[in-house]
Order: sequence, then C-alpha cells, then structure tokens
Amino acid sequence: MPTIMSAPAVTAVLVDLSRPGRYVHWGFIQISVANLVVIGLMLLVFILAIAIPFPHGGKK
Repeated sequence: MPTIMSAPAVTAVLVDLSRPGRYVHWGFIQISVANLVVIGLMLLVFILAIAIPFPHGGKK
C-alpha cells in the first residue's frame, strides 16, 4: 500500500536543505538566489496589483 505524503513532506523532498545556498554577487552586493526569487515574486505581485483593474460598482 503506497504512503500518502503531506505537502510539507513533498516540499522537503523537492528542496535539498542539507547543502549551502547559492549566492549571486554584483560588486559589493551579495544575495541568495532564494531571496532574489522572493523579491522578484513580490515585485510581480505589486505590478499586477497596479495593472489589473479592481472591480467596482455599476453606474447609478
């Protein structure tokens, strides 16, 4: 019978946390790739929040 794994267990299988992280160097700036991805996703959500119109009520 196969074992059903929870979402955190599946995530742990996909991401190897036992090795050091990868870093990007730009002159004196050093940032981990994981943090760079999070910042990029936050910028994407911010741009989408500005670009996508919010629903508003109809004309009275």
